[in-house]
Amino acid sequence: MNVETKEDFLLLIKQIEQKSGYKKPKAFGIARRDFGQLNKDKVLQATFALVNYEQNYGSAAIILESFMQRGVEIDFKQSEFVQSLKLEDILFILSCFKPFLEEEGHQNIDLIKIIKDKFKEDEFAFVCLFEDEEPKSIESVYLKLYLLSSKKVPLRGLNLNGAFGLLNNVAWSDNTPIELEYLRVNEMRLKMSKQYPKIDFVDKFPRFLAHIIPEDNTRILESSKVRMGASLAAGTTIMPGASYVNFNAGTTGACMVEGRISSSAIVAEGSDIGGGASILGVLSGTSGNAISIGKACLLGANSVTGIPLGDNCVVDAGIAVLEGTKFVLKDKEELKKLNKDFDFSKEIYKGLELKGLNGLHFRQDSLSGAMIVGLNKKAIKLNETLH
Repeated sequence: MNVETKEDFLLLIKQIEQKSGYKKPKAFGIARRDFGQLNKDKVLQATFALVNYEQNYGSAAIILESFMQRGVEIDFKQSEFVQSLKLEDILFILSCFKPFLEEEGHQNIDLIKIIKDKFKEDEFAFVCLFEDEEPKSIESVYLKLYLLSSKKVPLRGLNLNGAFGLLNNVAWSDNTPIELEYLRVNEMRLKMSKQYPKIDFVDKFPRFLAHIIPEDNTRILESSKVRMGASLAAGTTIMPGASYVNFNAGTTGACMVEGRISSSAIVAEGSDIGGGASILGVLSGTSGNAISIGKACLLGANSVTGIPLGDNCVVDAGIAVLEGTKFVLKDKEELKKLNKDFDFSKEIYKGLELKGLNGLHFRQDSLSGAMIVGLNKKAIKLNETLH
């Protein structure tokens, strides 16, 4: 049907969504893809300028209809759908958006206009998720990483099982992925002609800053310190040196990070991860249990935390709080006031038994060597001028 008015547009959306088997996507976006230099069909990276999550269903319906109009079969029972855009798709989509073309504030329409001007066959692809299952394509992996890093979805809110195996290990040069095999095959020619690229790093994931614009009061002092798929709350500072934030990990409030936040680890507002401190991830000594660090916690320099911590906890410098580490419990009466449902009847507890408790101070007796946990009497407060 010809779409001349907004009423026509709404009628068209209704007709599309009433088609047998049609399903609204949970998330969608249009990606610009980088392909292999030798294997022209191998997707090395997918870049999104805009991602939608549980919103803008009308835009998704129009884009899906453009494919159906040219005979592309869409299986709405599958968890995801990825399809290259053709110029005829772009023209059809813009014709359906005709009543809105002169209006401001329609980001999906603005994106389609830009793609039309920059269009190149097979470079752009529509990517949508009907269900949050294990990703089946590189494009859907990147869409999920964007949803996390742009904070459309909370950390640990998406299924990323198998994502690492889908991505290709490539050389990254100024945010451009290059096949390692291409470098091997062309090494002599590239080096002897002074065309060998500057390789910044080799990894399956790009860096956070290659894809995400942080908030104004968020500081990342070294681009290598944050991986794509991480999520950083406003006011977070990532210092250079031993700091690192892995994918599907990050902060939910302003934090100072000078240590390691491993995959799936989450740090709450006002916490300070000291220099060289390490929060264990789901693949490193936590029995697969993801770790959260509560509000206003301090992990001292070179400490290791392998259990979830509640609010206002301190781990002294150099101390390893692991699931099996045994601690002598002190200050029971004071701690009972902060943790009313906990059984304080024992004298010695394993680290795992203390998970999630508030107001703990983990330390080591410098004379006896005994591991001790008692009431934290320190107030952890970040320097507001730095955040």
